[in-house]
Amino acid sequence: MTELHPLARACTFLFVPGHRPDRFDKALQSGADAVILDLEDAVPLSDKAKARDAITQAWQTWTSAQRARVLIRINALSSNEATADLAWLGTLDGLSAVMVPKAESVAELQRVAKGGPVQMQLVPLIETAQAVRALDVIAQAPQVLRLALGHLDLQADLGMACEADEAELGPVRFQLVLASRCAGLPPPIDGVSTSTQDMALVQSDAARSRRFGFFAKLCIHPAQLQPVRAAFMPTALQRDWAHRVLAAETAAGGGAFSVDGKMVDPPVLRLARQILVDQ
Repeated sequence: MTELHPLARACTFLFVPGHRPDRFDKALQSGADAVILDLEDAVPLSDKAKARDAITQAWQTWTSAQRARVLIRINALSSNEATADLAWLGTLDGLSAVMVPKAESVAELQRVAKGGPVQMQLVPLIETAQAVRALDVIAQAPQVLRLALGHLDLQADLGMACEADEAELGPVRFQLVLASRCAGLPPPIDGVSTSTQDMALVQSDAARSRRFGFFAKLCIHPAQLQPVRAAFMPTALQRDWAHRVLAAETAAGGGAFSVDGKMVDPPVLRLARQILVDQ
């Protein structure tokens, strides 16, 4: 089941260029919940085959636990490299998941699924107008583990000019969370923050993601991992409040009651329990 997959509750997803094997083990040791070995944007066309070979060699040295934390982002299915990628996926024993860029249809996802090991799950990257329009269908496709937002490509596809707070993308973020919930998927994965220096900005971006209902974020540098994780974890004040709410529920013995002068009913109890699950 999706919720039992090792990446279903992963919070930090760190990209690594597939043609840079010197960074693979460092990424696995960085503390990232998941490592995305990229065959697409981060790899020059001349190095695509080299990247597949580098991943194959490293794959043979990793334990099953390490392999379970690794995703492969293949090339867009419209590219010439995609055919080679799909033929190669089946050679990676224990491959946990594949990120599918510019995914727009169930047929495309089925094409990818047929190329990999039977247990392989899919993470469609929503980064085109057509993908947003087909969100509900994509979310309910077989083997889809989680949705991920590629908001930079999406902005380019739609001709958007977003301000720093990306308020213009609010409706799209809401739609990803809604589609995930309706399909019974774990919360989606938000897109990257491009800054590798301003960690306060990275944490602020991740906090916005959390407010929308995301519970993970794509990262492009190890320095981003800690601020992203911090943004998704409950604060000490939130944990204290949740504990007090549940203690008061036990004391009340059922029905509505109050904590800190505010009414507590079933939706509030559900929020308190969720905070303690996420800690």
